Amino acid sequence: MMRSIWTGTLSFGLVAVPVKLGSAVSSHKLGFRQIHTADHGRVRLQKVCALDEQVLTQAEIARAYETADEQLVEISDGELKALPLPTAKTIEVSGFLDVDKVDFLKLDTPYFLAPADATANKAYVLMREALQRSGKAAVGKLAMHNSEHLALVRAQDDVLILQTLRWPDEVKPTSEAAPSAKVNITDAELTLADTLINALGEADLGEYTDNYAEAVQALVSAKVEGVDAPSAPDGSGGGGKVVDLMAALEASVAQARGDRSDNATDATVTPIKKSARTSAPKTAAKKTAAKKTPAKKTPAKKTAATKSTTTKTTAKKTAAKRTAKKTAKKTAAGKSTRSA
Repeated sequence: MMRSIWTGTLSFGLVAVPVKLGSAVSSHKLGFRQIHTADHGRVRLQKVCALDEQVLTQAEIARAYETADEQLVEISDGELKALPLPTAKTIEVSGFLDVDKVDFLKLDTPYFLAPADATANKAYVLMREALQRSGKAAVGKLAMHNSEHLALVRAQDDVLILQTLRWPDEVKPTSEAAPSAKVNITDAELTLADTLINALGEADLGEYTDNYAEAVQALVSAKVEGVDAPSAPDGSGGGGKVVDLMAALEASVAQARGDRSDNATDATVTPIKKSARTSAPKTAAKKTAAKKTPAKKTPAKKTAATKSTTTKTTAKKTAAKRTAKKTAKKTAAGKSTRSA
């Protein structure tokens, strides 16, 4: 059941839709407490009067507005509720925007808009269907949490989403973050960047998890159980500066394609050293291949030559032995004749 944080009317021309507002998101952010390191006692944050240094309770604290000349004007909750603001109870639609033309920088907190009761269902569905068919988002204002908000109402699935917007003068100009010097990007670099985008593929936000929260939970569990806490692997501190943009893009594309084929989810980025040209790796590869080709044939020639030399040497030795035997026989025969 959605908890209502604001109730009022969504006004669409002469059509009034009783609605209630509830948070559309939740947070799994971990909260830490401050403790005294000596005895682990919780630290209390006390509110103290600056004039008499008296510790105050919440009932003794009121709200005040400080003027330019540093005067404090006390304002009660009742006075704020009684302000003559039509947006305190009504979100009056004053215009429409194409959903795909909404500036992301102006988007703030999302809320669910739900029918306040069963009598509002038909008018609620009518507005939802009209916004879906038109591809538009309604623009209006509402007063909530002691301030007035610019709001965008759009259709999503079966509900209306109200997203508060930052006022135009609250958004800083993008020029503050833009590169200060002119940068030239080549067509080859753009083509490789497009290839990398396609290689990485479409992101599925449902597959992402909060690794920091999981790591903190694992650390807490380890300390409670009295076991060693998990530690970060070596080399997990981030890479160095990439100098050769083309080489970095080529390596990234190769890595992305390899990760997708292996169904891997983790990728390691290796810093790439500066090279002379993009084609240098290919040229080096060709030269290496050229050197390796004759190297394979050379042992074969040496082997053949060795076999031929060995054969000739063996033949010569055999002939020499035969000659020596014949000479020995002749010598023996001569000695025999002399003796007779």
